[in-house]
Amino acid sequence: MKKLLLIAIALLTLNATAQDRKNRKDSLKDLSAEEVATLRTKKLTLQLDLNESQQAAVKTLMLEEAKFMESKRAEREENKANEDSKKPTKEERYAMVNERLDRQIEMKKSMKSILNAEQYTKWEASLSKRKKGSRKEGKGKRSEKRD
Repeated sequence: MKKLLLIAIALLTLNATAQDRKNRKDSLKDLSAEEVATLRTKKLTLQLDLNESQQAAVKTLMLEEAKFMESKRAEREENKANEDSKKPTKEERYAMVNERLDRQIEMKKSMKSILNAEQYTKWEASLSKRKKGSRKEGKGKRSEKRD
């Protein structure tokens, strides 16, 4: 009986944790592009100690990025409603990845022109930390250990 109770508590705890993660991920979806840009700018200001002119330039850049992401999300939702989960073709996937990488390159160039050398290295380090935390890279590390 005690074991059954412990299993039930463990399952409920796992369920609550999973829902909390999902809610955090969806929290930015409800915000407007201006709100997202403001929040990201403030986070970067705290992280990189930006001055006022840098804050204005970064906010403009973040607003542009947030509007682009908002339009992509709306486009994706529209396509999802119109088509029944049709997977993109090889050429479409290539075009999407290419476009994403071009935007990342432009973002890096813009940030390099806005930030000083020390701030830019901190910003790049924060990007690499975020990438290391992704699931894809984590799975790759596990499979390498097995070999």
